Amino acid sequence: MSENETAITNRTETLHWVGNADGYLKMIDQTLLPTKLVEIECRDVASVWEAIKSLRVRGAPAIGIAAAYGVVIGIQETVAKDNRQLLEQVDKITAYLATSRPTAVNLFWALDQIREQAHQWGAENEECSSLREALLTEAKNIHDEDRQICRAIGRHGAALFSNGTGILTHCNAGGLATAEYGTALSTIFTAQDQGKSIHVFVDETRPLLQGSRLTAWELSQRGIAFTLICDSMAAQVMREGRIQAVITGADRIAANGDSANKIGTYSVAVLAAAHDIPFYVAAPTSTFDLTTATGDEIPIEQRSSQEITHGFGRQTAPDGVDVYNPAFDVTPASYIKAIITEHGLIEPVTTKSIREIVAG
Repeated sequence: MSENETAITNRTETLHWVGNADGYLKMIDQTLLPTKLVEIECRDVASVWEAIKSLRVRGAPAIGIAAAYGVVIGIQETVAKDNRQLLEQVDKITAYLATSRPTAVNLFWALDQIREQAHQWGAENEECSSLREALLTEAKNIHDEDRQICRAIGRHGAALFSNGTGILTHCNAGGLATAEYGTALSTIFTAQDQGKSIHVFVDETRPLLQGSRLTAWELSQRGIAFTLICDSMAAQVMREGRIQAVITGADRIAANGDSANKIGTYSVAVLAAAHDIPFYVAAPTSTFDLTTATGDEIPIEQRSSQEITHGFGRQTAPDGVDVYNPAFDVTPASYIKAIITEHGLIEPVTTKSIREIVAG
C-alpha cells in the first residue's frame, strides 16, 4: 500500500479505480482526516482487507464498493490453469474479504454480486484472462449504481425538511461513506441544492469521532452551517428546541426495520422520542437484510480496547482497565419515523412495508 498527499477539495472521490483491468484501487485514508487528505493505493487484496478493517475506508456502501474492487485485484494475483481453479480462487478471495468487518451488510451484498458475476462468466467463457474485465465491469457498475442511489435518497429525504430546519446527525453518512453524496447527508446536500437553509448539529461520535473528523469536514467543504457537539449534549440541544429532525445512516437493517448503526445511534433515537422529534434512517435497499428477522440477530462488531483507552495515541484510562467497545448498536423500528430509500420512504416501518419496497 502506498500513499500520496492531495490538496483538500470536495471534488476528491472517496475511492476510485485507476487504469484498466490490471489497475489498482485508490482511496482517501479517512483515519487521517480532517487535518490531512492522503490517498492510498491498494495494489493487493491484503491491503484492501486492511483498509476496510482499519477504517481507512468506512461506511457500508463504500466498504462494499472497495471489496468489489478488491476481488478484481485478487484475481490479478491469481494463477490458474482453467476456469474451475479460477472460480475457486474467486470464492476464496470473496470469503477472505468478508472477514474484514461483520456488521455492514453491503459488504456481503457486493461480494455476492461479484461472486455471482464470476460464476456466470465461468459458465459462458473458456478464456481465463477475460474474467478480470468482467469483474471490473461489475465492480464499476456497483460503484455507479451507488452514485445514482445516493442522489435518489437525497431527493426523497430533502422533501422532509423545510427552510430553517435544525437537523442532528450521528457518525458520518456522507460522500466519504459512499460513492458520492452519501445517504443521510445526501438529504442535507440536496436540500442545500434546492436553496433551503439548513443548520446541522453534528455529534462528535465517540470513540473514533467520525462526526467531528468526517461529517464536520464534509459540511465545511459544502459551506453548510453546522455546530459540533459532544454526544452527551444531544438531549440538552433537543430540549432547547434547536432540533426539528434527526437523521442517520445504517449498516444493516433487519426485516422488521430494526437498524444497526454506529454506537450511540440508539441513544439518540431514544432522546428524539422523548422530545417528540422525528428520527429518520437513510439507507439504500442493499442495506436491508431480509434474512435477519430482528435486530437481535444482527452481529455486532467488537473493536479494540485501545480505541477507548488510548484514543488517537494518548492514554486516557488506567492500565489494565476492563473495556467494552461495541462498534454498533441497534435502534428498534418503533423509534424510527421513516426509512428513506432510493425508492422512497418506508413509513410506517414494519415488516410488511419494508418487504413491499425492498422485495417488491
